[in-house]
Amino acid sequence: MRDDQVAAARTRHQATFAVLATAVAAYALLQSLVIPVLPTIQAGLHTSQNTVTWVLTAYLLSASIFTPIIGRLGDQLGKERMLVVALVALTLGSLLSALAPSIPVMLVGRVIQGVGGGVVPLAFGIIRDEFPKDKVPGAIGIIAALAAAGAGLGLVLAGPIVGALDYHWLFWIPAILLAVACVAAKVVVPASPVRAPGRLSWGAAALLSGWLVALLVPVSEAPSWGWGSSRVLGLLGLTVVLAALWVLVETRSSHPLIDMHMMRIPAVWTANLVAFLFGVGMYAVFAFLPEFLQSAPSAGYGFGVSITHSGLILLPMSVMMFAFGTASGPLTVRFGGKAVLLAGSTIAVVPFVLLVVAHAAQWQIVLAMALMGAGFGLAFAAMSNLIVEGVPPAQTGVASGMNANIRTIGGSLGAAVMSSIVTGSAHGGLPTEGGYTHGFELLTATAALAALAALLVPSARRRVGRDELRRALPHAELAQVAGGTVLGDEPE
Repeated sequence: MRDDQVAAARTRHQATFAVLATAVAAYALLQSLVIPVLPTIQAGLHTSQNTVTWVLTAYLLSASIFTPIIGRLGDQLGKERMLVVALVALTLGSLLSALAPSIPVMLVGRVIQGVGGGVVPLAFGIIRDEFPKDKVPGAIGIIAALAAAGAGLGLVLAGPIVGALDYHWLFWIPAILLAVACVAAKVVVPASPVRAPGRLSWGAAALLSGWLVALLVPVSEAPSWGWGSSRVLGLLGLTVVLAALWVLVETRSSHPLIDMHMMRIPAVWTANLVAFLFGVGMYAVFAFLPEFLQSAPSAGYGFGVSITHSGLILLPMSVMMFAFGTASGPLTVRFGGKAVLLAGSTIAVVPFVLLVVAHAAQWQIVLAMALMGAGFGLAFAAMSNLIVEGVPPAQTGVASGMNANIRTIGGSLGAAVMSSIVTGSAHGGLPTEGGYTHGFELLTATAALAALAALLVPSARRRVGRDELRRALPHAELAQVAGGTVLGDEPE
């Protein structure tokens, strides 16, 4: 693309950003809107409690599989093209879920929605390709904040939507937003100027899908199957075998789906470690704090509030997450990604400590949620910027996709372990306060580990240079990008 074409494309970056923000917000809402109303969906579709949990699990499984695949295809075929594909999948999946007459149809719709998980890494890649350099950190910070805050906002909106309409509108509303975003993306978002050569390794994609399913299914079902059951242990053993084969295939491939050399870049693996640990805490809070708040005081804890009221108590987390995520971009430019990530990770420890020692009054929970939102907002946006800065432009999509994927894996594990701790304490069918307290203690330890992991992140803020690129990209790709801007980036 000529310089005048690049300049013309970048004048549209504000319109492009509006499209990306709408797409990411709708995707984030679909993550969590169903969590507080699973019992309502269970009754509406005449299914069992165990089966209805797959409305969430099927979505997370599908997103875990397709997020890095769509990110990689975006790097190869064009990010704007795959963004439209992801938005179409989200729209069709939402329509199918809204119209679903039975639980099998609902689950098919949720699996299709999971294909749209690629919108987040694609958004990061498009911002890096299209936006003026000085606008990139701030834009990435806002998109990362929307992705995180939108998931929390879904918990708040679910109750009012179901109360005023019905649970079908949990899918109709995102479907309408996504349909508009899909048309706008086709019209507004310019073609990708950076492409990674090669083709998708379907063998690697199959192995990646296999070990993710083998891991997330037993982790999700362990609270009901039992962590020591043959099914859980067998599937976890299968996970190890398939993951080892996947790494072997990726290492030997000239065009890997996930480049193992890229995954070893210090900025990448340290940010992924923090993402995993943060995912443990965030998803566990989303899954279990509303249940804690809605429990009757006769259980020895909780406040007996409604779904809507519990969502309002969690609202400060979403508000602060967006506010601090938006501020994270300028702070990253000023102080560096590591400093912002470390600050956010450190702040995030405090609310988990508060949940352990002070959860007898609603204002205590509100304070903890506000602090959690501040810490998560800073950290998530900083992580996204570190990943984007730490890899070659041709691998932005797949690297960002794996970071989001690893957070989802951590979240699935965190929610499953939290469930085992909380339900394991049950007496007379109800969890005890001690069970929740022990769960919050585990999340506190995880948050502290995330803060320690943030210390491992490289301090230097610079784009990928020639030597690092040679380690990160296969020779075939180097030959095709050597004359472009990828190798022209110099350390700042």
